[in-house]
Amino acid sequence: MSRRSHDVHDPTGERLQKVLAHAGVASRRAAEKMIEDGRVSVDGKIVRQLGLRVDPQRAIIHVDGNRVQLDQNLITIALYKEPGVVSTLSDDQGRPTLQKYIEEYPERLVHVGRLDIDTEGLLLMSNDGELVHRLTHPSYEVPKTYIARVEGQVTRGLEKVMEKGITLEDGPIKADRFVVRESQRRNSIIEITLHSGRNRIVRRMMEEVGHPVMELVRTQFGNITVGRLKPGQTRVIGGSELGALMSLVDM
Repeated sequence: MSRRSHDVHDPTGERLQKVLAHAGVASRRAAEKMIEDGRVSVDGKIVRQLGLRVDPQRAIIHVDGNRVQLDQNLITIALYKEPGVVSTLSDDQGRPTLQKYIEEYPERLVHVGRLDIDTEGLLLMSNDGELVHRLTHPSYEVPKTYIARVEGQVTRGLEKVMEKGITLEDGPIKADRFVVRESQRRNSIIEITLHSGRNRIVRRMMEEVGHPVMELVRTQFGNITVGRLKPGQTRVIGGSELGALMSLVDM
């Protein structure tokens, strides 16, 4: 049975290309081209008419299959956590916390998971509670990538071992991808991707195979990369990049 809600046009709403431009997807002119090319859907229906008006408070819009964040009150940022900083907003021991990175943001941001105090690199923070919940929930299996300097000379044979899996005291674990980037007698550089959120998992895995971690950096979370961020810097995630992140967790 057909329902009126199937008609995505809202005569009292805003033009779709304007909504997309305000959401940071593209300029208004580029958004018009996206609509004409059939790259935009509203409430699951592909639209091509430039005169379409939508209610940004109610419409669910996708571009190239990725959800567009329309709520201007929601913000997600990427930051480069420095070593020695704890992944909390306050610390009773007086150690540096994530609070120092977000002083410029008026929103109440929370961190998406954690990095241990000695690990540096990419950490996400957001005030979008549903996004935070999904990104940290194990059922969505969001991959994270790390680069580590480890003790000893790592052989190529370890790549298959880590991808097949090893067993730790809290159960089996395997890398989604494991690559030896550099191998020297005293230390080696490896890159590992896995979707587990278990505590200090990379350090424990490398310890188990006889190559304790000396330095550890997270370089990617889902589709978000550390990019050009330097230690202590932050940036807002928006547009298609945010849409792709939301799509990873079915939003």
